[in-house]
Amino acid sequence: MSDIFESDIYEENEDLASLEDLQESESTDSRNFVFPKELYKLKLVYSFEGIYATFPGGKLNDGDKVIVPTRYGLDLAENLGISKVPVGIKPGDVVQIARKANNDDLEKASSLAETEKSAFKVFREKVEHHHLDMKLISVHFLVGEQKALFFFSSDNRVDFRELVKDLVSIFKMRIELRQIGVRDECRITGGLGVCGRPYCCNSISDKLRPVSIKMAKEQNLSLNSMKISGQCGRLLCCLSYEYDWYSEARKKLPNEGIRLFYDDTNFRVIEVNPITSMVKMLGEDGRVIEVNAKRFVREGNRWKIGN
Repeated sequence: MSDIFESDIYEENEDLASLEDLQESESTDSRNFVFPKELYKLKLVYSFEGIYATFPGGKLNDGDKVIVPTRYGLDLAENLGISKVPVGIKPGDVVQIARKANNDDLEKASSLAETEKSAFKVFREKVEHHHLDMKLISVHFLVGEQKALFFFSSDNRVDFRELVKDLVSIFKMRIELRQIGVRDECRITGGLGVCGRPYCCNSISDKLRPVSIKMAKEQNLSLNSMKISGQCGRLLCCLSYEYDWYSEARKKLPNEGIRLFYDDTNFRVIEVNPITSMVKMLGEDGRVIEVNAKRFVREGNRWKIGN
């Protein structure tokens, strides 16, 4: 880690591991799988969840609405276009579009959107009546079948069996309550990150790889939780989004801490900047110099500076 951050280390008792996501292993089959050429990227408007799908019934135009199987049932989704480079998915994640949405589907979606507003109020009233510790995040009625989804967050396990009975008696359909985590909450609600741009999980992709502290270290970022965590309290999504570039760039650069002889003096590399391709070195004589990374040549396991 660069000396420039030595005075900006996390507090001694700060548990940075709690900010990380659970790591998911990638199978060999996933890495070698060849995805279909016409693989469409769809978006569920109510949650901004991305879905990859094929459509045997013909071609789709950007913006077309379709009925597609989701993890909760048949629902309406919008086609964002053909995906040339699928991000963060496995072969099993690819689904088949049921059909294009017709006028009846679109009218039903519009009508259900109004029902969702009243359902929001009903849910809160029932939660208060049963004295439950639940924060309602979003309500959605599926277009393709009679089913309502209520997404909520809570710090504790919640016994909502009586609440479900009340909701079923009111809406006369299947009711499913889903307790979601902080990342999913931010993906659904959206907002602006510390960079001033919309959340990555909401605007770029909801299928980024799990984020780890290693990614922050690779990018020479301060290990201060306030600086590398987002509004959700977890590590910033963009750490994962940019990690591959930093990882590849660093392979062509010397590591921080190595020593080499240059200009009749022993130097130690104290900072490597992959973005500017500049390497900062501290000499035994007190000099601090910056050298373009292109001048570094690797001979075996040793680095030297060429002319």
